[in-house]
Amino acid sequence: MESQSNKSLHNLRDDSKPPSGNQATVSINVQKNLHFRQKTSLQFQQVNLSFPQTQSVTSKEPINKKCSDFRRRFYPGTSFSDWNSWQWQLQNRIRKIDDLKRIVNLSEQEENALIQKGGNLPLAITPYYAHLIDRGNPHDPIRKSVIPIDGELITSPGESSDPLGEENSSPVHGIVHRYPDRVLFLITDYCSVFCRYCTRSRLVGGGGDYNFSTSQWEAALQYIEATPTIRDVLISGGDPLTLAEDRLEYLLKRLKAIPHVEFIRIGTKVPVVLPQKITPSLVRMLKRYHPLWISINFVHPQELTMEVAKACERLADAGIPLGSQTVLLKSINDQAEILKELFHGLLKIRVRPYYLYQCDPIQGSSHFRTPLKRGLQIMEQLRGFTTGYAVPTFVVDAPGGGGKIAVAPKTIIGNDKNGWKLRNYQGKTYSYPEQLSVNDNNEY
Repeated sequence: MESQSNKSLHNLRDDSKPPSGNQATVSINVQKNLHFRQKTSLQFQQVNLSFPQTQSVTSKEPINKKCSDFRRRFYPGTSFSDWNSWQWQLQNRIRKIDDLKRIVNLSEQEENALIQKGGNLPLAITPYYAHLIDRGNPHDPIRKSVIPIDGELITSPGESSDPLGEENSSPVHGIVHRYPDRVLFLITDYCSVFCRYCTRSRLVGGGGDYNFSTSQWEAALQYIEATPTIRDVLISGGDPLTLAEDRLEYLLKRLKAIPHVEFIRIGTKVPVVLPQKITPSLVRMLKRYHPLWISINFVHPQELTMEVAKACERLADAGIPLGSQTVLLKSINDQAEILKELFHGLLKIRVRPYYLYQCDPIQGSSHFRTPLKRGLQIMEQLRGFTTGYAVPTFVVDAPGGGGKIAVAPKTIIGNDKNGWKLRNYQGKTYSYPEQLSVNDNNEY
């Protein structure tokens, strides 16, 4: 478990040296900008020498029965107040094999992976999220998503540390600019829980050569300010909602002040793995920066606890639109009924299913990846058989930097001079009349 002394959230280094290479050409005024904001930079140096004393969820917050039983069994000396503190949850993350073995009966595959310390990610699980794990079942879906097995040590053909080619689309450190009007802004390498299927396992967990400093932030902000085609900024990492509120607000305020940035998105799993972090104080701060959207990573209906529902309720009540992003994972959620239960549950807590992702071919991921055909079959079992709001878009993030490609079961059979032949969700064929002119190409 982590002690408070060795865990200060996001040690952003005060690296005021100007960026080099492409960064220097885009961010020529970074030093001047940093000098102008000297007071802010000094504040960054001082913040988070220990966990910031921001408001946590109080002991009056409800805890689901399974969670309460778990706390009493494995953390008997922990008060309700401490358990409901996000600071306590982070300080007591499960990081070592001995701590994990106290809670989970490890399989040989799991123990081998942990002993060899292989794969791209270290181990990190919040006590809250650990309560969802079936300690005696190595096939438990939550367990498989956060505890490594020795399959992570095997690199299969086509896998790489950066399968989406993000490094090749990065004009400034921390910025991925792949689409014309939007950028991905990577602001931290810290996550409260490490998902074994993480696309950015090369970056998170301190395993890569990635420095997130005040000057890196400033260089990225300078790039956004200097590129008027950017209207949409997606903040990610790592997990942005693990940042201290003052740091996150600093970035939101800076982005909000850029005239051509129309709205901001945050990608996170905090409401799922650390719902205690979604405090009234955090939500009040986020509410000041509308239009703000949040995309939340969900993988399985077991995650839909009363604590998660409360966290999402707070965000939604603040007027923040919530969408889900789910990775299709072999033997975890690759059944239509499992995903239907998840998506229906999400709608009930005011989260709109947004994307279903084919698992990216990161190193050591072959045991997670399903055939693409499986995703198409699942979409056929969802579309038309349940409400459209519960059906996300199935996408492949094209390896090599091609971006998201929506894939769907074939519904257009063909066309002729009388119109289009279409297939519905039941497999029946229908015609849509459309008189084509002689100049129309009747091929689709």
